[in-house]
Amino acid sequence: MNVLYFAWLRQKAGVSEEEIEPPADVSTVAELLAWLKGRSAGHAEALADLSLVRVAIDQEYVQLDHSIAGAREIAIFPPVTGG
Repeated sequence: MNVLYFAWLRQKAGVSEEEIEPPADVSTVAELLAWLKGRSAGHAEALADLSLVRVAIDQEYVQLDHSIAGAREIAIFPPVTGG
């Protein structure tokens, strides 16, 4: 699956996107984010406070307990405000 990082998450993780294949026991967004934290110190810093992170799977917002099964693209970004 392809993971996209936006805004300050991209800066802290040090990548804008990466192709990953998480282990079979990683099945939810929360488990994926926990696994991604282990990829580098930058990933760990970017994902340290999940209350500041939003996730979309295949361009649809999802909650942390959502399954990642079949996901092609996972976007990780800070909360978006409008005005």
